[in-house]
Amino acid sequence: MKTFQKPLSKEEESLCVMALQDTDAGKRKEAKQLLIERNLRLVAHIARKYMSLDDDLDDLISIGCIGLIKAVDTFDPGKNNRLASYAARCIDNELLMMLRGKKKTAREVSLFEPIGTDREGNEINLLDVMVQEQTDVVEEMEKQRQLGEIHRILQRQLTQRERDIIRMRYGLLDGRELTQKDVGEKLGISRSYVSRIEKRALEKLKNAYCTEMQP
Repeated sequence: MKTFQKPLSKEEESLCVMALQDTDAGKRKEAKQLLIERNLRLVAHIARKYMSLDDDLDDLISIGCIGLIKAVDTFDPGKNNRLASYAARCIDNELLMMLRGKKKTAREVSLFEPIGTDREGNEINLLDVMVQEQTDVVEEMEKQRQLGEIHRILQRQLTQRERDIIRMRYGLLDGRELTQKDVGEKLGISRSYVSRIEKRALEKLKNAYCTEMQP
């Protein structure tokens, strides 16, 4: 493990931070370099948290240094924070971004790895299987939204008997769509009467839906 210089004292750090605003480019560069060098121990300390992963510590420190440099460049002393506290968050964020990127890449690679062949001998990968099985989430959410709106309109616009017939005819209760004859038998009325009530109810729903969906 490399040996890093001791951190700056609070007073030394304040002087360096002030020097970052100096009009002299040489002083600004010197102050920035000192702040980075004297906070490398902090980078190493944070990088060790990720050593359970298959990453080399020197590589993690290199990534953490990017976060440290960003912290020095964007540190605002007016917020009364120590640079070390602010830098720790920046270093952590940089390391986490790197790890998320690696995880995403590894996942994408594994999705394209062959897991077998089809009947024609063509390779099949995991992505092929997932694409076949996955549901369009946006489409499903829109379907549920529309169903919810229809149920609200049913409740507001239709009589109890009209609601019962529409729900049974279109499977809004248990997913089973009944014929007009089946509905009539359940309610003790004729099929033709069911047909008339259904037609009237659908016209009500159409008018109400068109009215309520207008911008």
